[in-house]
Amino acid sequence: MEKSGLCHFSMYRKQLKITCLLGILLPMLWLMGCDGTPWNSPYPVGDTDAMILYSSFEERPKHLDPVRSYVSNEYAFIGQIYEPPLQYHFLKRPYALEPATAVEAPKPAFFDRDGKRLPDDTPSEQIAVSEYLIRIKTGIRYQPHPAFAQDAAGDYHYHQLTPADLEKINVLGDFAETGSRELTAEDYVYQIKRIAFPKLHSPIASLMQDYILGFEPFGETVSEAYRKLKEETGEEEAFLDLRNFSLEGVELVDRYSYRIRLQGKYPQFVYWLAMPFFAPMPWEADRFYTQPGLTERNITLNWYPVGTGPYMLSENNPNLRMVLERNPNFHEDFYPAEGNPGQAEQGLLDDAGKRVPFIDKAIYSLEKETIPYWNKFLQGYYDNSGISSDSFDQAVQFSDQGEAELTEGMSTKGIRLSTAVRTSIWYLGFNMADPVVGGDSERARLLRRAISIAVDFEEYIAIFANGRGVVAQGMLPPGIHGHKPGLAGVNPYVYRVVDGKAVRRDVEEARQLMVRAGYPDGRDKESGKSLVLYYDTAASGPDSKAQLNWMRKQYAKLGIQLVIRATDFNRFQDKMRKGTEQIFMWGWNADYPDPENFLFMLYGPHSKIDNNGENAANYKNPEYDALFEQMKDMDNGPERQAIIDQMMEILRRDAPWSWGYFPKAFSLHHAWYKNSIPNLMADNTLKYKRIDPQLRAEKRQAWNQPVLWPVITLLVILLISLIPAYVMFRRSERSSAI
Repeated sequence: MEKSGLCHFSMYRKQLKITCLLGILLPMLWLMGCDGTPWNSPYPVGDTDAMILYSSFEERPKHLDPVRSYVSNEYAFIGQIYEPPLQYHFLKRPYALEPATAVEAPKPAFFDRDGKRLPDDTPSEQIAVSEYLIRIKTGIRYQPHPAFAQDAAGDYHYHQLTPADLEKINVLGDFAETGSRELTAEDYVYQIKRIAFPKLHSPIASLMQDYILGFEPFGETVSEAYRKLKEETGEEEAFLDLRNFSLEGVELVDRYSYRIRLQGKYPQFVYWLAMPFFAPMPWEADRFYTQPGLTERNITLNWYPVGTGPYMLSENNPNLRMVLERNPNFHEDFYPAEGNPGQAEQGLLDDAGKRVPFIDKAIYSLEKETIPYWNKFLQGYYDNSGISSDSFDQAVQFSDQGEAELTEGMSTKGIRLSTAVRTSIWYLGFNMADPVVGGDSERARLLRRAISIAVDFEEYIAIFANGRGVVAQGMLPPGIHGHKPGLAGVNPYVYRVVDGKAVRRDVEEARQLMVRAGYPDGRDKESGKSLVLYYDTAASGPDSKAQLNWMRKQYAKLGIQLVIRATDFNRFQDKMRKGTEQIFMWGWNADYPDPENFLFMLYGPHSKIDNNGENAANYKNPEYDALFEQMKDMDNGPERQAIIDQMMEILRRDAPWSWGYFPKAFSLHHAWYKNSIPNLMADNTLKYKRIDPQLRAEKRQAWNQPVLWPVITLLVILLISLIPAYVMFRRSERSSAI
């Protein structure tokens, strides 16, 4: 009895401790909920009412140096930090350029070979040089940065770092002093020289050397100078001051002006002036980051950018989060005062004329898995979200008219849907150098047209893209000059107009084309053998199996036996370069919103086989090429449109592509996320976004109410379970007393 009583007493003490602990925890949890912060909030209590944007990223940006960066996940950051001279208007569609740091968008002046000024309407073939004079605004200053820190005598604090100086330096913020200075035209000149410096491997260097005068000789000169400098210093990384070298096509005019001179006429050059490649780079930053010992600490331009934009990167921890904070030195900039019709009614002009940026900080957390990210978005812990395939049906439904709209569950939460057709295309290409599907014979042309009808991209979009796409009638997506919307832009070789709508031609019509091509029922009329075609792809694995089976079925409609040749991406690219593929799926995303950036993909001299160009179909048509050369240097207008119409008719007739579809971007945002409009060209739109933190806090609290009943139930059970133990304990005490 005595031993048993001790056991029951021990049990009682344990249960009593648990009960007491719960009694302490419950009031604590209750108090935590009383401060307006949900119990499961991943953010500090003090940030509840702050003007902070919460978003995410999937993988670490590799290059944050604007001379190297050319990837969208990198532009999401550097677009907010660096300021090229031009930018895209936030609201206007079609996309329109406007000044950023420039006083105005530059207009080219044209000159002949003798340096004589030519009229603006001079034919392209007579223009030897195009000249762009760019004037920048005064008073723009760089973000605080150690590279600019100076002492009273004007000497730089951190341009002669020693190993001792770096002993306690691990991140950029460990430098005690920072400074700033005014943006000058020389900074833009310096960056263009960096593009031409072969050591930096700029991805646009090969293109720019075709246009900027003296670009290639400059690269050779500085490369040789850099080689000698490294030999003299014995350092692996040495600072070569590019200010000491002249680049023929780039001239510093004065403190706030610089001139760029191009070979011939290249009207698309102004679009490059809106890209980070042409953002300013202060020589001080270049000098600072090339010092020994900093690269080992990841203190480089690829890790810590320095710019004049509205934000600066205050934290770069790619395994956890990246943080953009407001640049305290940012110059005056304002939300657009005008936009397209209907945008005022959508609330997109509520902030017209107000100074930007609105958001003080943007925190991007690493999220590698889509489900956790999606759940946090639904809880209100992320302000906006894309839509993965796994969550698409939960978020979006299609009306009877085929329009995407939110499900009731999303609408009830006040979530909003934004859609926009991307300035890109996915297409089914035919290798025009192939003896069966290629060439300009009527037989091959009819075969390509038949396949174009049979491959049902409406079905493809519905099944594999969750409806996120628009069937292409040609190669120019909406928003690009030359695109014709509605019935005016229908491809008559693949579609018919029925009751005012474009309807894909019946498969029976495709079969008749096969007969005319000499392949009745998919058999060669002369040999009687089945027509076997080859589809080359880098898609493989179980996720791609359904798509590849679908593609086989499309060709089977015509009696064609389709053989899938799947390889890894490197092997696939090698096939494309050598022209050993037959039929393939390929895509293109515009660098700038000009028809030339699409139509050049079928320009003969850009053939993949001959010149490793972007003409992956290896299409060659002298008539098309001549029209392209005429069109590419023209300004947008009726004359250019007429030439584009001729080019599109040639392409639709020859069918080097089955036109595929234009992908459609779907994004979601909460009601407190303001000024959300897709802009697929601009990379600097964070400054226009605004948050209503009070509404966000209210919604988070409402959506994240604690579920207390399991805890209360457990507490009751524990209390009840104490009764037998207590009774036994009392009995034990009485027994001991007796």
